[in-house]
Amino acid sequence: MQIIATFGYSVSLELAISSLELEGIKKEHIFAVPLTIQKTERRMFDTIHNADGISLISTGAALGTAFSVIGASVGFSLQWGPIYWGLIGAVGGFLLGFLIDIFINKIVKNRQRLLRGKNPVVILIIDCKDEQADRIEHILWHHFALGTARVIV
Repeated sequence: MQIIATFGYSVSLELAISSLELEGIKKEHIFAVPLTIQKTERRMFDTIHNADGISLISTGAALGTAFSVIGASVGFSLQWGPIYWGLIGAVGGFLLGFLIDIFINKIVKNRQRLLRGKNPVVILIIDCKDEQADRIEHILWHHFALGTARVIV
């Protein structure tokens, strides 16, 4: 039987491996695979083949609508009239909302990612007997495994 577990790279992983060795699992039956983290930055603009679900125009559309209504209302008393001021309000509101979305996604979320840090994930594969599986899984959970799975080989 194989038990597969995922860990964040930390001291807990090392403690789990040493606890498994104390339990009688040989080093040859423990296999650790560190996953590489993405080094390139995410693209801001989507393509037709790749979308990440983050919309940069939703706030712009909402602000464009609101500013166009305000511009058209105020435009009745201004020289160019309500149509021109409604269009100016729509364009100005859309640009303001677009810039707000760019600022939030580019600066604020990148700062949050840097503060959290990118912790690589390690996959741990343990070959064991069926009788040892429950005890090994308990050890892995005790040492903060992110998830476990059993595979019968």
